[in-house]
Amino acid sequence: MTPANYRFAPSPNGELHLGHAYSALFTQKEAQRDNGRFILRIEDIDTLRCRRHFAEQIFDDLAWLGLGWEEPVRFQSAHLADYALAQQHLIDMGLLYPCFCSRLRLRELPADRCDPDGAPLYPGTCRELASTARNRCIAQGMPFSQRIDMEKACRRLRSTISFHELGQGRSIEADPRRWGDVILIRKDIGTSYHIAVVVDDAIQSVTHVTRGMDLFEATHIHRLLQALLALPVPVYLHHRLIGDEQGRKLSKSAGDRSLRSLRQAGITAGEVRTALGF
Repeated sequence: MTPANYRFAPSPNGELHLGHAYSALFTQKEAQRDNGRFILRIEDIDTLRCRRHFAEQIFDDLAWLGLGWEEPVRFQSAHLADYALAQQHLIDMGLLYPCFCSRLRLRELPADRCDPDGAPLYPGTCRELASTARNRCIAQGMPFSQRIDMEKACRRLRSTISFHELGQGRSIEADPRRWGDVILIRKDIGTSYHIAVVVDDAIQSVTHVTRGMDLFEATHIHRLLQALLALPVPVYLHHRLIGDEQGRKLSKSAGDRSLRSLRQAGITAGEVRTALGF
């Protein structure tokens, strides 16, 4: 029988807060219930925002909470070649195309539909470029990301794809078309969260993906990539999000109170665990 492998995968782009603590403790609890492994992964492909000292702080905060994990910890930044190989497979299948649109240009483009995150769907401007125009832009040194041709990718599938959501106790049919031609290779870091996470989950034999409900919709993209790249499919369990007094989701960017600041204020790990229901 295949052992159950659960992973907690934070990004070292700021200090952990109560939302991260809940997710880590939730993952540990599910792994223990299943006699499975708890895997810690550091998702640091965004070298513009991630910092090593934040990663060290993650280790310190999780140890303070009473969590343990196996060594060595996988740092995504050390495995860019794995993501490049997966990306090349998609390129070889003719499913990616270069997009030269800047953020300003994207704001100017017409869009009559939005993706599940509320952002306007990309209208496919660069998808329609002739090969000569594309080659000219590349020769001129114009920076570009790479998007997936969503319609072409979905047509390549031989059947519908789905994922099992443990939180709902049912199989859900994936509908990646709702995301449109999403970026799979960012121009600034050479890969993307979507590529890295499915490759890592496969390499680390992750059988159960536990994460917040804010990433539920991304699962539709991940199932598409798993199907295209012939990767194993884990089961998913998306948990509730921890909010502030107004019900707003906690976030690093909003400067929400960190675990470190709670520690400095004299709050104990036991109090944090109790407050979060663990």
